[in-house]
Amino acid sequence: MDLVIRGARVVDGTGGPSYTADVAVHEGRIAAVGRVPRGGRSLDAHGLVLAPGFVDMHAHSDLALLRDPDHGAKAAQGVTLEVLGQDGISYAPVDDRTLGEVRAAIAGWNGPGDDVDFRWRTVGGYLDALDTAHGGRGIAVNAAYLVPQGTVRAYALGWEDRPATPAELDRMRTLVADGLAQGAVGMSSGLTYTPGMYASGAELTELCRVVARYGGYYCPHHRSYGRGALAAYAEMVELTREAGCALHLAHATMNFGENAGRAPELLALLDAALADGCDITLDSYPYTPGCTTLVALLPSRAGEGGPEAVLARLRDDAEAERIRRELEVEGSDGCHGVPVDWSTIEIAGVGDPALSPYVGTRLTGWEAARRLLLEDRLRTGILQHVGHEENVRAIMRHPVHTGGSDGILQGAKPHPRAYGTFPHYLGHYVRELGVLTLEECVAHLAGRPAARLRLPDRGLVREGYRADLVLFDPDTVAAGSTYERPRALPTGIPYVLIDGRFVMRDGRRTDVLAGRSVRRGPAHP
Repeated sequence: MDLVIRGARVVDGTGGPSYTADVAVHEGRIAAVGRVPRGGRSLDAHGLVLAPGFVDMHAHSDLALLRDPDHGAKAAQGVTLEVLGQDGISYAPVDDRTLGEVRAAIAGWNGPGDDVDFRWRTVGGYLDALDTAHGGRGIAVNAAYLVPQGTVRAYALGWEDRPATPAELDRMRTLVADGLAQGAVGMSSGLTYTPGMYASGAELTELCRVVARYGGYYCPHHRSYGRGALAAYAEMVELTREAGCALHLAHATMNFGENAGRAPELLALLDAALADGCDITLDSYPYTPGCTTLVALLPSRAGEGGPEAVLARLRDDAEAERIRRELEVEGSDGCHGVPVDWSTIEIAGVGDPALSPYVGTRLTGWEAARRLLLEDRLRTGILQHVGHEENVRAIMRHPVHTGGSDGILQGAKPHPRAYGTFPHYLGHYVRELGVLTLEECVAHLAGRPAARLRLPDRGLVREGYRADLVLFDPDTVAAGSTYERPRALPTGIPYVLIDGRFVMRDGRRTDVLAGRSVRRGPAHP
């Protein structure tokens, strides 16, 4: 055996009771679970929990994995697999025009990408770039990818708010099919972000039919987490029911004052659909504030034409006044139909270093927001303090729940969820509050996500499975990140292995790059 982990408390990812065992690793896989004879290299794990590596079902590390070989933000949390391509907008598939537009549109999430070689144009090319990153050594943790529906729409018909023509819809179907055939695990949408939000339910249903044929799943950031939240959830359930497609609800929560205490209504909706045979899962992060870009709050009509058109509208006083009214009085669809409360908007990061004094401050009103959008060329990131703790706890208890950080790594003051989601579940919600048992929580963070991704050899501590493993101290594991120190690393997670290789040892990041793209197997629709 390459390694025997001795005397650990095994929490195997199934949700079943924990047990004490030795776990042997050989050639990147779990070779034995039980009593393993002495001999060879061993690690004394008495007092530690051994669990399958955690799966971040909603990650925004699309460029971070390429630019940062360390990627301690996720490796130190015990994350061994991230799902990228989220919220309907990412960097493949693209042509030259679309790539430039996408880079500008989500610079607040991932930076402008000036330090990245965008040599790919297809989903398969992007996955190849992950596999050959950092001089061919690979990436810090494994990564799967969702075909981003907004990018596909931008590629096929631009940033126009209109129905797709039959030819354009055929082009979108082909782009989605090609991405899935090249290894994507499903399709994402960002239905409060342009241009994905311009798609009708019928258009989305047609694309979901393609996803279903390839055995993937649909992961929407749906049309509202505010005033129209329940209707927006119901739309996603019904369109995937019609398409025969599996559904995974992204960062599923109920925000803004309108939805305080209403999580049981959402869960009742999902329970009824599950009882009717729908294949549904969801993810959430264990915090109340949200995180996005400042430009995302604008009404959808302001985004038509792409980022340069947005800037032109903001410079025009009459147009800017229309936008202000939609934001402050009517409730912009970009702000989930709720009139914006500027006191809830905290600046998390800026693209222009000269604007760094704004970081950590709250916006005082529309003119301050307008000025910042223009001066920062739409790159400003924000925290939005609109969540409710009772909703967060109710949703994480649901049996189809999984963990997702939605972690944006850019900015001087990012949301602490980027560095803390998984230890925060284990330390705060398991040990301190008892919202979940340890066994339940590990199933939510490892076993169930791997099942959603239909990965036959990940997510459980079981013989023959890949040795993607995390060892943590259940008495001390905790998120180090806070709103004041958002990049502080967690405590109580001394060891993380990917393919049987230590990426964290004695609480420190090694130089191992064991991560690779995780691709859906060949599909024949």
